[in-house]
Amino acid sequence: MNRNKSKLLKILLALFALNSLSLYLYFSHSHSHNRNSHDNVPFNERSNLRLPHQFSKAWPILPSYLPWSQNPKVRYRSCEAYFGNGFTTRVDLLPTPTAGNGGGGGGGGWFRCFYSETLRSSICEGGKLKMNHEKIAMSKGGERIEDVMGRRDEEELPEYQNGAFQIEGDGVVVGFRGKRVGKRLVNDDFLNSYVPRGGIDMHTMRGLIGSIEVVDAKVFDECEQWVEEPTLLVTRFEYANVFHTFTDWYSAYVSSRVTGLPNRPHVVFVDGHSQTQLEETWEALFSSIRYAKNFSGPVCFRHAILSPLGYETPLFKGLSEDISCHGASAHELWQNPDDSKTARMSEFGEMIRAAFGFQVNRHRIEKPGSVHNVLFVRREDYLAHPRHGGKVESRLSNEQEVFDSLQSWVSNNPECKINLVNGLFAHMSMKDQVRAIQDASVIIGAHGAGLTHIVSAMPKTVILEIVASQYRRPHFQLIAQWKGLEYHAIYLDGSYAKPAVVTDKLSSIVKNLGC
Repeated sequence: MNRNKSKLLKILLALFALNSLSLYLYFSHSHSHNRNSHDNVPFNERSNLRLPHQFSKAWPILPSYLPWSQNPKVRYRSCEAYFGNGFTTRVDLLPTPTAGNGGGGGGGGWFRCFYSETLRSSICEGGKLKMNHEKIAMSKGGERIEDVMGRRDEEELPEYQNGAFQIEGDGVVVGFRGKRVGKRLVNDDFLNSYVPRGGIDMHTMRGLIGSIEVVDAKVFDECEQWVEEPTLLVTRFEYANVFHTFTDWYSAYVSSRVTGLPNRPHVVFVDGHSQTQLEETWEALFSSIRYAKNFSGPVCFRHAILSPLGYETPLFKGLSEDISCHGASAHELWQNPDDSKTARMSEFGEMIRAAFGFQVNRHRIEKPGSVHNVLFVRREDYLAHPRHGGKVESRLSNEQEVFDSLQSWVSNNPECKINLVNGLFAHMSMKDQVRAIQDASVIIGAHGAGLTHIVSAMPKTVILEIVASQYRRPHFQLIAQWKGLEYHAIYLDGSYAKPAVVTDKLSSIVKNLGC
């Protein structure tokens, strides 16, 4: 009997050890072998990407996720070309070292770009890339706004000297069409073809790539610090505006997926902006953030990814181009592919919610008698950046009157359980803002950047935008369309909204919700 007990105990201990080992392997390599791994990348290239160290965050499991494979057959100006994998033209400027000349990252550096004809933009990445930040003219960045009041925008944006970035060129440098100019990795023909200036006067991604010099190993080895984990190099322009920061977040997310990163990358801001509240979301989405000028000396990146400017994302281009895509579920698109529909906006919204630790259920289940949250997104005065006076331009001149009217309507509507949420976003953490968005059945607000949060809204959320005559822009109607959300608008002759018109519209919406 004792022998049987002893044998059983040994079996249980062995099973426990095996289970513990399985859990360790799963969490330490979470998502490194999932659908977005480097299945289409040759082994010798995968070795250069290297699995991130243990402090890189894993990708969350997202209900709306669809594979980000490099499919060269993506149709020009299709939904996937705009929102996902339209970066189908690959240009290798510095080939990946092979087993014969170093393999496994031991040889020289490598550099390539993926170009999207639809977005007229490139996502570029390289290995063994050195940043000499003393050759980048810009302010330090990361300061408290109050400490740098009055600092000019031009001081915060980077200007590059030749050699601001260097790459080790032990291998053969192909260059663009076989041509190089001196030490430069690329020539102007390459920049004009794959990083076109477009309507952007100061194209910092173009400036960064144009500054890269190819140097031998002896020069390159003067690194004060090595960053082993994949790192996004990001330059932000209108960094204090929520809408424009969403474009930067989306660009960084897409860059991570297109380059097949197995875990969430780290971020280095190659700009000199002061701190903002929005950094909370950067920190949640990615493994860490740091400012380029905060490094003490030359820093070398084992794998750097250059994220395109937010102006080159569909979120921004949709304001001037007809992107007639409609939101659909990933399940629907998996079974019936349709390049006039997309689930990418929903995928990104789920990424934001998951980054803050919220569950990303596919549907909100409304129970009979449940409370409907009606979120009123407010515009408040706050200090946005060093050139800001703290006053926010009003888009709804009688906003408080409208809110009070809605509050009165809710109080006098006992047959329907409605909770009116006062969305004072300027005084809420980013996590609390996302929580308020995901908990809302209806989101109301005057046209303003805060409404960009509807990217993270649940599938059955209804949007009601109050649009002043001088702000008839399609920002939020388009996001609702790309997510497949029900959208309504009240168009004003000026900036005054009749409270009765707003409450009547809300009443109609909640009735359709079964209230």
